[in-house]
Amino acid sequence: MVAISHQQITKTFPSATSTGARRFVGKTAIVAGASANVGRALTQLLAQEGADVVVHYNSENKAAEAEQTAALVRELGREALVVQADLTRPAQATELFDGALARFGKVDILINTVGKIIRKPVAEFSEADFDALFDVNAKAAFFLLKEASLKMADEGRILSFVTTMVGAFAPTYAGYAGSKAPLEHFSKSLAKELGPRGITVNCIAPGPLDTSFFYPAETDENIAWLRAMSIDGGIGNIQDITGLALFLVSPEARWMTGTTSFINGGIVSPVN
Repeated sequence: MVAISHQQITKTFPSATSTGARRFVGKTAIVAGASANVGRALTQLLAQEGADVVVHYNSENKAAEAEQTAALVRELGREALVVQADLTRPAQATELFDGALARFGKVDILINTVGKIIRKPVAEFSEADFDALFDVNAKAAFFLLKEASLKMADEGRILSFVTTMVGAFAPTYAGYAGSKAPLEHFSKSLAKELGPRGITVNCIAPGPLDTSFFYPAETDENIAWLRAMSIDGGIGNIQDITGLALFLVSPEARWMTGTTSFINGGIVSPVN
């Protein structure tokens, strides 16, 4: 397999409201999976628009990257709290929220970018593979939503990342897409439960993005297929999804909840 390089998120991204008022002044956000890629970019953009951010990461080998993300927040004049937590353990999801409340007094925004991918035919799946995917993509997500439902401020915003493959007929994605699909249904139900408090709950289902999460799981052949399916023959960039993500956690999105937004360059339509 030919190695394909990916972009490193180290630059400042343009804000969707760079010429207008900052939307997140006085807000506190938790970004789960903030050490790199989409999580890092959204953390930086939230800080650009005035938010203090809790920078979550999972494993020790991500600690240095998480600190780099926090440094980007502080360079923008906002506060950052770095928290390591294995979210597959519900007690650590509780500690993540409790740490945010102890430091900042409230949580207004939760963005969950955490995910794990294993691509192989169903016939080749082991029980360990299945459990590893559902622990991260479904169980961890559910208990993070539970903490948000208990501890998020009124008029809050919850945004989770699933995958475009929940709407696709594609081989070898059964485990990955299947373990992400429950998050859509968790979010729809929670949207109804939290609606009276003005809290919205939405999902984004991105297509393939030029990140270090995407390439290790893919073959050259599959990447070529995905490129051929898109409107421009390419793979998406992180900037292609951050604008909508920021809107969905903004005050302007108060009437949009329980939705899943597919951003994939026309690769997959969610409508059957």
